[in-house]
Amino acid sequence: MSDLVARKAAARKAALARRLEAHRAAPPGGAGLLSAVLAGHRGVSLAGYMPIRSEIDPLPAMAEAAAHGPVAVPVIEGAGLPLRFSRWEPGCPLREGPFGAMVPETDDFMTPEILIVPLVAFDRAGGRLGYGGGFYDRTLQGLRAARPTLAIGFAYGAQEAEGLPLEPTDQPLDMVVTEDEVITMPRHPRR
Repeated sequence: MSDLVARKAAARKAALARRLEAHRAAPPGGAGLLSAVLAGHRGVSLAGYMPIRSEIDPLPAMAEAAAHGPVAVPVIEGAGLPLRFSRWEPGCPLREGPFGAMVPETDDFMTPEILIVPLVAFDRAGGRLGYGGGFYDRTLQGLRAARPTLAIGFAYGAQEAEGLPLEPTDQPLDMVVTEDEVITMPRHPRR
């Protein structure tokens, strides 16, 4: 195992433990700041996610955004492929997708301009550590090659870390929204 792979595995393990603790202690209403951020983008197509495990829940903010414009959730079509995004509305029929995340029963694919991105850890420079499959990195790279795409990490503040082990293919976040603050990232030259 390479040094970078080992460092990422260790960083993931520590961050997942912090996330689980934050999730267990979290009061309701963690999506309030996310709703406020999305209010500034009413009507713009966006993709959120269906929370799994101890991920912070974006569904209240997504439901509010769906009243003003199209909202989608990610669909994994296979290893090594970018994500696709199927339209979602509150209460729509769902089916289980890969990794236990629910997806709309009927696919109606769209291309979002804003992505609410789940994560394991983040830093204040826009670095993001995910689960290791590279799905969001591949997806953001392709979307950003076609048009400007805003990547908003959504996480508990406890998921912040310093010195994340990152690779050149890791796509930076534009901002991170936690239960307590909105962190806007500096511009990244590699975009």
